[in-house]
Amino acid sequence: MQTGTIAKVTDRGYGFIKTDDQEEDIFFHASELTEGDFNSLQEGDKVTFEVGENDKGPFAQNVTPAAE
Repeated sequence: MQTGTIAKVTDRGYGFIKTDDQEEDIFFHASELTEGDFNSLQEGDKVTFEVGENDKGPFAQNVTPAAE
């Protein structure tokens, strides 16, 4: 599992995560959120996730808000 911070969320059901160990943000879709509600995510929230790969490149999957 990797960790990161929500960099951006949109009203279209997707967003981007700033990873703790990489320079580029990684895409995630609301359907990959395993706990909580997508609409409750805010920029700066900590998350854990796994990196998957598809024809458009890497994306975050199994996204879970980090326990505070």
